[in-house]
Amino acid sequence: MKRLMLLLGPLLAGANVLAEAPVFVAGLAPYQRPADAPVITVFEQTPEWQARAMRGITPPPTGIDFLKYQGAWYTPFIHPNLTGRYDIRGLHADAARKDGS
Repeated sequence: MKRLMLLLGPLLAGANVLAEAPVFVAGLAPYQRPADAPVITVFEQTPEWQARAMRGITPPPTGIDFLKYQGAWYTPFIHPNLTGRYDIRGLHADAARKDGS
């Protein structure tokens, strides 16, 4: 009986996961855009966005003209990436360090 309970417990616990509504995932057919996929119609480079994109770049900002044409798509340039000595723009400076220094 104990073994039966050990087997049925996880099965019954996972049953409600199967009953939930499916989550929308765009890109299951990469050759076509799903009809109900969200669409960005307007992207405005607000002053806050520009400040975040230019953070850690000292004047004059050379070589980053591509930001003028940056749309709403993802760009790794404006997000923090590597830490430590590789963080040349100081994007991780505000985050609390885990090593205590």
